Amino acid sequence: MANAYPRDDQPTVQLRALSSRPPRAGTPPPAPREEAPGEGTASRVSPAAAFRRFWPLTRGDRGLLVLVCGCAMLAALAGTAGILLFGRLTDTALAAGSVGAFWGPAAAWLAAAVLGAVVGYAGNTTAAWLAERFVMRLRERVFSHVLKQPPHFFQRHRHGDLVERLTGDVEAIEHMAVTGVVQAVAAVFGVLFYGIAALWLRWDLALATFLLAPLFWVAARRFSGRLRAVSRQERVADGAITSVVEEALGNVALTQAYNRQRAEEKRLRREARAWMRASVGGARMNEAYEQLVEVIETLCVLAVIGLGAWEISADRMSLGQLLSFAAFIGYLYPPVRSLGQLGLTVSAATAGADRLLDVLDAPPAVTDPAGPSCAGPAPRRAHGRLDVQNVTFTYPGTPTPALSGVSFGARPGELVVITGPSGAGKSTLAALLPRFYDPDAGAVRLDGTPLSALPLAHLRENVALLSQRPLVLHDTVRENIACGRPGATDEEVAAAARAADAHDFVSALPEGYDTVIAPHTTRLSGGQLQRIAIARAILRDAPVLVLDEPTTGLDALTAHRVVAPLRRLMAGRTTLVITHDLLLARDADQVLVLDKGRVAEAGTHSRLLTGGGLYARLWALDAEGRRATAPGDAVSRVRA
Repeated sequence: MANAYPRDDQPTVQLRALSSRPPRAGTPPPAPREEAPGEGTASRVSPAAAFRRFWPLTRGDRGLLVLVCGCAMLAALAGTAGILLFGRLTDTALAAGSVGAFWGPAAAWLAAAVLGAVVGYAGNTTAAWLAERFVMRLRERVFSHVLKQPPHFFQRHRHGDLVERLTGDVEAIEHMAVTGVVQAVAAVFGVLFYGIAALWLRWDLALATFLLAPLFWVAARRFSGRLRAVSRQERVADGAITSVVEEALGNVALTQAYNRQRAEEKRLRREARAWMRASVGGARMNEAYEQLVEVIETLCVLAVIGLGAWEISADRMSLGQLLSFAAFIGYLYPPVRSLGQLGLTVSAATAGADRLLDVLDAPPAVTDPAGPSCAGPAPRRAHGRLDVQNVTFTYPGTPTPALSGVSFGARPGELVVITGPSGAGKSTLAALLPRFYDPDAGAVRLDGTPLSALPLAHLRENVALLSQRPLVLHDTVRENIACGRPGATDEEVAAAARAADAHDFVSALPEGYDTVIAPHTTRLSGGQLQRIAIARAILRDAPVLVLDEPTTGLDALTAHRVVAPLRRLMAGRTTLVITHDLLLARDADQVLVLDKGRVAEAGTHSRLLTGGGLYARLWALDAEGRRATAPGDAVSRVRA
């Protein structure tokens, strides 16, 4: 045999393709830092509970898991047969110097090696496929759950930390739920077959060496408790680094304009040092465990050789038996060691499970209604009658209601302008209409049906939201418009762009509608991006339209250019415009003035303007602002 005392890279002991990545660990960084909810070092879930929570994701693949375990069993059997044949070859061919006695055991040994290689390849590749399928399923499940969360969820969790949970934490759980199961089964078969073979050769020597096996368990036990806490700390540090990079790149203009390069570098350096301390601490812990196990294995092998030499000197054991016995013990300890290492892997995975469950256990703010309404045929297109009845809403974790007792109605084709001071609750009202949240009291009804009784998909097909910041996908201009109605033809996309006064500048782009744009693109101005968003809403063709500050951030000329396509978009729809810019208020069928979450005034533009109340003051301020930004006024002020 090439090596009578195989190390951990022996393929006949266990399936190694999935166990090559050691668990990472570290020590808690001493510098204080802000943690997201649920990011303490204390584990909230036990390994058994974490396994029970994620094991159902293997449903559908468990037959293949059984096949992988069968391959592990055959690999262990092939390894056992190979060692026995090696001992026979030593005693019958090598010791006797007989070439004729070589061929039979050699052929059988080669056959066992080929069988081990075939089943090892089949088991490893299948196990790798199963592991990636589990990662894909779990990642999709977490991602789908995150996408259902309300806006305040993303204010509590940094985006970079969510990315780390969807990557590193998901992979850690896979190491427990799939790879860990395969490793455990392979190790158990290895221990069983090699142990039985050693007992068959010399039960007394085998029992003597087995007495040292619990040392591996003791070593793993000593390290597993600390590893769980430091693994969680390292994952938090990973998420912090990703968050710093994501935030800095997303606000690169702010960073450059305010000379914040050094500040951002300092932030990254602080988080990187915390991660480095955690990573180096984890490496030291893993290395200490590895070296301790090496010493234990060496002690065990020396005990076997010493006892074997004693037996040979007393003519109670042949050289072939000793070499076979030593090989069995050498092959036995790696799976024992693997079982101990599995405890460390489970500890690290439990830290990832804590962080993932913090996301998965966060309930979505809204859900589809229960009952047959969602399972039956799609409801018909809404007419657009909207009724807000005595609505009160408070954001989670805040003491003061954002809306209190708000009531109004809008009929198909009507334009309702909602205005008021900053913080009055205007954007909160906009968030209730596509049902990002449900009101705490009162009801919002569409065509007489409470929004909570409508399937979410149907509701959002009938309520189009145009936010104050144009939402842009990293895709072509065509796809950015077509996402308003999946399946729209190129002609329909172009028609929507023409209605939004966007076709000319899109056609002038280097690749026209196939030009790729991104959320922070510099190819298009803010007004151009807003017109692409308007084209998307036109293509959506929803009967209810919610415009949240559609002209915010645009200069007077650009805002005037946007108003025309906005009017075409609003034609024939129930439209709610939430704005500080009161240019559209003159054409409104109803103006609603919010103040401190309540309806302070309601009526037409002309009636409210003559009332001398809050709306009249807001109109005067808005008119003064428009005069101040008029080109003629600007020139006269400079000359003065």
